Amino acid sequence: MVWFWIATTIPIALLTLGGLLGGAWAVAALLYMGGLIHVMDRLVHGAAVRTGDDEEFPSGLVLSVVLGLAHFPVMAIGIAAVAGVTGLSLGAKLCCFLAFGLFFGQVSNANAHELIHKSARWPRRLGMWVYITLLFGHHTSAHPKVHHIWVATAKDPNSARDGESFYHFWPRAWIGSFKAGWHAENAMRARAGARKSPLHPYVLYVVGGAACVLLTAWLAGVGGMLAYVALASYGTMQLLLSDYVQHYGLRRAVRESGKPEPVAAGHSWNAPQLYTSALMLNAPRHSDHHATPHRDFPALRLEDGMPVLPQSLPLMASLALWPRMWRRVMDPRVAKLRASQQ
Repeated sequence: MVWFWIATTIPIALLTLGGLLGGAWAVAALLYMGGLIHVMDRLVHGAAVRTGDDEEFPSGLVLSVVLGLAHFPVMAIGIAAVAGVTGLSLGAKLCCFLAFGLFFGQVSNANAHELIHKSARWPRRLGMWVYITLLFGHHTSAHPKVHHIWVATAKDPNSARDGESFYHFWPRAWIGSFKAGWHAENAMRARAGARKSPLHPYVLYVVGGAACVLLTAWLAGVGGMLAYVALASYGTMQLLLSDYVQHYGLRRAVRESGKPEPVAAGHSWNAPQLYTSALMLNAPRHSDHHATPHRDFPALRLEDGMPVLPQSLPLMASLALWPRMWRRVMDPRVAKLRASQQ
């Protein structure tokens, strides 16, 4: 558990100092999020988180709540820094934009994902508001009610098709998940009848996001609003990159009944690197997450038979921005995996 605390809280301190003071602190924040985490993967190569039954692991709820609550002041500092409110130089602003954006994409997103899978209502609400501030509130509905049900099928907008580039995938996934989550919520509300909540969750997602944008414009002007939208979009794009990488080219077989086979280990790509996995709260242990969505993140396992990416998830997400090279690396692996499953 100590790795999770170290990996995720160091950037909060660096980003806070970088956003307020700029200079070497802004550079340090960017170097940590953009490079040091990959160095740490190599330094701790061979170390492994213990595996076993869930009860052998400490709960990750405390860290998730700390990160969830910290997201809001970190977001405010990031907006202020990029918009020039804290008086940073142009170079420091650029460093802050990249560093804060990486944090929102790799830590805030991963943590909000962990929170919306909790059984208790208040952690789910916290995760929802993190997503709302990232202008991606509908993910709170679409992820558990669409993605987890239809992953690795044509009905899941967030499962990348074989040969599909990220630049084709991301608008399809964003728009498709918004619509699919809307339909899933409406279907649930219809089944609930008179017992349904009077407030449709999409009202919170849309109105909440719009309120965040308007509040930022009021407090920090047009520059602050543009900085906010840019940072939120940067963070959201990384979430979509993670979805793209973790399910690229993988499909569940369709049975004679017309229904897809159950979700199995072979329907998600995984990454074993310790430090970047700790930074992302074990999100790269993706097969086990889909098998047991409510399992606490410290307990997620890597097992034989799970497809493994050739590099860490952040590095593979970067490679996905270069479609030709991405296909050169991943398409043979998809074909080999598909042949082994036949």
